[in-house]
Amino acid sequence: MILRVLKYIGLALLVLVVILAVKTALYKAPDYAPADAAALPDVTVDVERIVANMAEAVTYETVAQHLVDPLVKGQFTGFLEWIEQTYPGVHASMDREMANLTPIYKWTGKNPEAQPVLMTGHYDVVPAPDAERDRWQHPPFAGIADADFVWGRGTIDDKIGVIGLLEAAETLISKGFQPERTIYFIFGHDEEIGGQNGAGAAVELLRARGVQMEWSLDEGSMVLDDVLPGLPAPVASINVAEKGYVTLNITAKSTGGHSSLPPADTAVGALAVAVERLMANPVPGGLTDATADFFDSVAPEFGLVERVLFANQWLFRPVLEGILSGSGPTNAMLRTTTAPTMLQASLTENVLPTEAVAVVNFRIHPRDTVESVVAHVEAVINNPEVEVTVRGEPTLPSPVSSSESEGFQLLAQATLGAFGDVILVPGLTVAGTDTKHFSKISDDSYRFNPMTFGPDDLSRIHGINERVSIADLERAVQFYAQIMMGLDG
Repeated sequence: MILRVLKYIGLALLVLVVILAVKTALYKAPDYAPADAAALPDVTVDVERIVANMAEAVTYETVAQHLVDPLVKGQFTGFLEWIEQTYPGVHASMDREMANLTPIYKWTGKNPEAQPVLMTGHYDVVPAPDAERDRWQHPPFAGIADADFVWGRGTIDDKIGVIGLLEAAETLISKGFQPERTIYFIFGHDEEIGGQNGAGAAVELLRARGVQMEWSLDEGSMVLDDVLPGLPAPVASINVAEKGYVTLNITAKSTGGHSSLPPADTAVGALAVAVERLMANPVPGGLTDATADFFDSVAPEFGLVERVLFANQWLFRPVLEGILSGSGPTNAMLRTTTAPTMLQASLTENVLPTEAVAVVNFRIHPRDTVESVVAHVEAVINNPEVEVTVRGEPTLPSPVSSSESEGFQLLAQATLGAFGDVILVPGLTVAGTDTKHFSKISDDSYRFNPMTFGPDDLSRIHGINERVSIADLERAVQFYAQIMMGLDG
């Protein structure tokens, strides 16, 4: 009897091994590369010119502000006057109007019946705090260029987008080029603080006229080189969706009093328990939608163990999701993230506060909603004495755009033309961009920065020693120019 049971167990294990082996052998990545990937022509890029212009752009301290100080406003108007002088072909060939400090350019195409497209960037930047400036290799607004990089605040986020688009258009205009379809450009002045008065105002202006884009392109991802170890080539993630954003106030109250006579239950104690429960019980996540598409695209390029796990998610999905949840970047792709960012309680060390508040930020996965996040938080805290309220105005997750559209194919084609041998994947932007506005007037919305990022570069975004490589500046102009020419096909 025991031998028969062992025999059946062995047979079952053999069948399981065969199934795992067959599914792993047949596991192939979707091919997002267009068949005519080499068809777009190259353009000659004036590298010295773009380096000089990017360095000059950095010297304008266009730090985003809700109410722009008159002294700071001169940096914004100065930048706008500078691009008008620096790109005469653009300003002679396009119509320009302003939405506050955000310019909208219209490059009329040869075919007025064709649906227009939208290409965007933003020229506002985050601050470079005085306390950190001695840690910069070069001053953040000096506009220093060396043999390999242009250094300074805004080079990555996102003056490369603005300058790259203007350089590409100026280069093509100098050769007598006019696109087949109309291209709009919007260069936001307040993306870092929500974009309401910049991109948001520009979108409302165009929407009132009935303008609807076939697709829009904004910042939101890049070519990742060795960020996912074990892959044979860099990963170019053209992101098709974007997380939403909601901040909650978690408030606990008590009678307060003197710290020498603390009661058993205090506001701070109740709040601490609530925050601990939130951190121990994240919003449920998983390999779905754009996240699943991303990993299905890169997993076949991993080693054998990873391929077995991804090819057999019917068996190993909980294991996979547990592994991916252990890393900050991949965890953010799997679920709505929970991030306590601020604490408010007593102003004096010997006074028990009557109220303690934790401010907790959530980046909402496309599968979730504001309501589902609030319900999760209330259920996890499980304390009717702790109040959960929405702080400010939340942003909903974006719709998921098509990775099979002509627009995505053109972006993929231009990426291969500019960056060569990369693994093309659709992905999810885990931070916020102005695309939350642009998607209101676009059938599909895509997010991609034409630059290469290694493991050491991620901390440069909004961080110390922000810089962009000269090679990426050249590739950015090539990328944008190929898209503009590809619209002619």
